[in-house]
Amino acid sequence: MSEKPKGVPRDSEATKVRLLEAAIEEFGAYGIAGARVDRIAAAGQANKALIYTYFGTKDQLFDKVMDTCIERILTAVPFDVDDLPAYSGRLFDYLIEHPHQYRLSAWHRLERGVDGPTPGGLTASFTIRHDAMVRAKRDGALDTSWNPADLLALLLGVVCAWVPSSPTAPSSYPEPHAVRRAAVTEAVRLLLQPLPPTTPAPDHFHGRARSAPRTLIPHEDL
Repeated sequence: MSEKPKGVPRDSEATKVRLLEAAIEEFGAYGIAGARVDRIAAAGQANKALIYTYFGTKDQLFDKVMDTCIERILTAVPFDVDDLPAYSGRLFDYLIEHPHQYRLSAWHRLERGVDGPTPGGLTASFTIRHDAMVRAKRDGALDTSWNPADLLALLLGVVCAWVPSSPTAPSSYPEPHAVRRAAVTEAVRLLLQPLPPTTPAPDHFHGRARSAPRTLIPHEDL
């Protein structure tokens, strides 16, 4: 019978899962700077040293948290360029059910900024959705005058408007989830309507064509 490697606990995978879930909650609540490795270890029922063994530095652990959460979103809410209002509704449902996701995105943007290090999953998630919209527009399946990067940013902005931790969500005007979900899907539906003939196409506002999208845009972290 083979022996387990020295220093590797028998439940190493289970320990990793517990630590990762604890890190998701910790970073969601306190951000990168405010998160404490001691609290993550205690919540994950593991020795603090194992965090560094499994994930590296605290920043690397945050990257792993972000990539894990983005992967979960892409799996739970596949992007549907053929029905963006319905996709927006499903994404809204997910963010309401998983409030830590918006908070993690906000901490990432606040603490790292546009030019800071970006977990690979974030760039990949934007690229997947953006490129699908570019292809749909090219093939005539997406009837819109919007630049795809702008349209994606606006769509995500609408979805996030009613997430409880969003600064745009007025807590003094509570409404049922179904009402707000309907508002999200209807707003996205209207956003997709062709612009009036007298309205300049967004691709050419300010008298010039839009350049390629930056790596990061508002709410790209979702």
